[in-house]
Order: sequence, then structure tokens, then C-alpha cells
Amino acid sequence: MQLEKEINKRRTFGIISHPDAGKTTLTEKLLLFGGAIQEAGAVKSNKIKKGATSDFMEIERQRGISVATSVLAFNYKDKKINILDTPGHKDFAEDTFRTLTAVDSVIVVIDVAKGVEEQTLKLVQVCRMRKIPMIVFINKLDREGKDAFDLLDEVEQNLGLKICPLSYPIGMGYDFKGIYNIWEKNINLFSGNNKKNIKDTIAFDDIESPELEKLIGTDEASELRTDLELIAEVYPDFDREAYIKGELQPVFFGSALNNFGVRELLDCFITIAPPPLPKKAEERMVTPTENTFSGFVFKIHANMDPKHRDRLAFVKIVSGTFERNKPYLHVRHQKKLKFASPNAFFAEKKEIVDVSYAGDIVGLHDTGNFKIGDTLTEGEPLNFKGIPSFSPEHFRYINNADPMKSKQLEKGITQLMDEGVAQLFTLQLNNRKIIGTVGALQYEVIQYRLEHEYGAKCSYENFPVHKACWVEADDPNNEEFAEFKRVKQKFLAHDKQGQLVFLADSPFSIQMTQQKYPSVKLHFVSEFK
Repeated sequence: MQLEKEINKRRTFGIISHPDAGKTTLTEKLLLFGGAIQEAGAVKSNKIKKGATSDFMEIERQRGISVATSVLAFNYKDKKINILDTPGHKDFAEDTFRTLTAVDSVIVVIDVAKGVEEQTLKLVQVCRMRKIPMIVFINKLDREGKDAFDLLDEVEQNLGLKICPLSYPIGMGYDFKGIYNIWEKNINLFSGNNKKNIKDTIAFDDIESPELEKLIGTDEASELRTDLELIAEVYPDFDREAYIKGELQPVFFGSALNNFGVRELLDCFITIAPPPLPKKAEERMVTPTENTFSGFVFKIHANMDPKHRDRLAFVKIVSGTFERNKPYLHVRHQKKLKFASPNAFFAEKKEIVDVSYAGDIVGLHDTGNFKIGDTLTEGEPLNFKGIPSFSPEHFRYINNADPMKSKQLEKGITQLMDEGVAQLFTLQLNNRKIIGTVGALQYEVIQYRLEHEYGAKCSYENFPVHKACWVEADDPNNEEFAEFKRVKQKFLAHDKQGQLVFLADSPFSIQMTQQKYPSVKLHFVSEFK
């Protein structure tokens, strides 16, 4: 059956890590293998003037960091692969958490010298909570780093994973000779002085063969044999079922910058990674092979093409096929919409597609109909769960710095907030606007994008708030709630959805409010409604 065949060809995964571990470089090299781009750009390299393919925003190129998830697709062997390259910076963690709702598996990148870092911990926690299958890639082996076994211990203990190495380095840093591929039983050697060229892989079924000494030297050969024996004793054998349930994590070593160990990772990945998986909606479990289409918006991005001021809503297709120009039900609005030019992403190019299948990501041109978490179906009222909005940690008043451009500012703020870059609160008392973000760097991004994409200038003013709490009253008409609203009126605001929010100035004030007004509940997370 065509639908099942197409769905089984698809692999949709996210790449996550702490900033600077090499996610974007790895994404580039994966695209290179898929023939999607000819020359890979490193995010920070001055030698290569070409920026990284997946960092399309100007600010990303200047800073050398990714601030938004990018979606890239390519074909490799007989598989269609969709990569979501996520930002590692903690200030943009919310974008990453939302992206994790749209992937079927994940590759975790770890820097050989720094080991497990803070942001990796948080992201892996989310993956473990959702039982997402993970593969670990230990990167930058051409630099001096920690001992391979120490790293494996660190990954196991700090991230709470049960691991199973499928490749192993021969030497490291200056002495890096290559990689032994446990999965395919072959050796991959570094060659030449520039260490950029990869010699052909040498099949090596028998690690005891005296040929090994000739290839890598006597000491290295005996060390490799000892290490591989140890691995066989200490770590469990690879079991695909355990990996798919999120109970076992394969580990690969390599250097994305030098293109080393990336092909091994990709070849193994397409063999073991799961095709699109079922997803739970509030109403029922939805499986990919159902004939009717359903999908949800996990990301909105304005101005991907600065020339056209367009907004794209990224939709992950959960079941069935999505067809161009066919009317679908927007569940929240209860109205049918048609899409004349749905986009698929092939590296740098956006292409208009006629048909997309479960597991794919399509970009739909949006004139303001979509919010994050919205569902599209062929008519069934489904709502997919699990895309929350967290209480921000930083709050600032936003002021208009150019009174002539107030319309542009209004439009810019509305669109950026729809993307989920930050959250907007409007004070009840005087209608002043406050922007709440997870990290301080987002303010710069907002200011930069308002000016460069909307022609509007803004300035900020500090607003001392500890946390935003969404307010839920047991009985909106009782005396207690009326008194709460009167006493706290200076600290009450509405979010974009019109929900009432209490902006508490300290943990103490939250505690006192809860004691004084027991019928008023305060929440730190708002599920997108």
C-alpha cells in the first residue's frame, strides 16, 4: 500500500545539545551526505565565507549561534530524512521543548572536551520524560578531550542513560588515528597531514588479525583490542526494541567538522531509528497509517524571506496525507482552510509540494490564523497535547522609540509573540505592554528583528517581577475573587489569549496570596488553549 510504504521511508529527528557542541555543523555534514548541499559552512569559521545552511537569520550569522529551530529535509539511500536543528542556547529552550513534540527520535551531541553540560541535561530530561529514542554522538575527537571510558561513564551517570557504544575511537586529539565501527565491524582511518581526507573504510571482521598492527601501530592495536573486550563485557548488546522504547541509547564517536564518523552515524541511524510514531491527542491515540489527515502546528516563523514578509506555520503531519488545495478543518476556529502553496524544505530551498505524508513537516503560509498547538484535520475535532508555555523569568516594559511607527511596532510584536519567541502581557491598570522571556538574549533578538523586519524601534524598561502566574478562580463571581482583583490590581495583566495573569514580585507574595485567597489558584504553566 502506497501510504504505508511512504510512511516507513520517513525518519524525523531533532538534534539537541548545549551551545557549541557542534549541532549545526553535524546537520551540515548530514546534508552533505544526502547530496543536499555542495559545501558545508561551519558556524564560526572565517575561512568559509558561506554561513551555515540552517542558520538563515542575520543575527544567527553574526553571533555564530542558532536562535531558532530550522527544518531541513534530504533523501539518503531509500529514506526521506527530516532534521530539526534546534537552538542550544538556554534562552531559546522553549523553542526546543516545543520542537521535541514534533520528532520521532533525537541525536544528542556531546563535546569530547566538555562532556555533559547543563543544557544537555535539561533537554535529555525532557526526552526521557517523553520516552523519545536517543542516539548519542560524541563530537570533536580531533581535539584533545576526556578519556573515552570516562566520557561514557559521564553520559551514563549524569544523563541517567543506559548506553551501548557502537563505535570507538583509536587515539584522540593529536594522536587520533580513526574509528573502529563496532556496528559494522570495520575501521575508518584518518589520513594525510591535513587529516581532512578519509581513507576508504577497511572491513575488519577479525580484530585479532595481525593486519591491525600494520594499519595503526602495535601499541594502538593492543590498546584497541583491550578496550573492545572491556566494552563487550561492560555494556549491553544493542537491542533495537529497547532503543525504540527509550530504554537503551547507542553511542557514536566522531568529528563533524572533519566529516569523521558522520557516515557511520547516518547509516546506523536509518537502519534503527523509528519511522513516524503514533501520537496521543486529548480524544484518542492517532496512528500514522490512518487514511485521514491530521497534524499540529509546533512552530511559527515570521519573515523567513525578508523580501516577502511572510509567516510560515510549521505543521508536523501525524497521520494520513496532506494534499495541496484540499480544504482542512482548523479545529480551534472551526473553519475550513485551503493551502495553495504548502512548502517542504530541502536544505536551502523551499519547494511547493502537492502531497506530504505522516512524519513530514510542511510550512503553511499564514495570515494570522495559527497559534502554536493548533490542530488541522479532515473534520475530526482532535487536539494534540503537550505544548505548554512556561512562566517567563525576565520581564521588561516595551516602549515605542519611534512614535511615527506605532503601527509597525504593534504588528511586529503581535507576530513575534505568535511565534512563541516570548510572551506578551498587557497590564490591566494602564494597558502598558510587558514582554516576558525565558532568557535575556531574547530581548536583543526581538529588538533586532523589530527593526530589521518591521522597521520599528523599541526600548525596554525594567519591570521587577519574580514570576507570571496564570489565575484560575473556583468561582469567578465570589467576594474573595473580587477582593483579590481589587487588592492586586497593580499586578494583574492579560496574556495574548486573554487569560488573567498575576505578576508576582517575589516568592513571598505568591505564598501570601495563596494563603489569603485559597479559592484563587495560581499556575506556572499555561497549556496553549
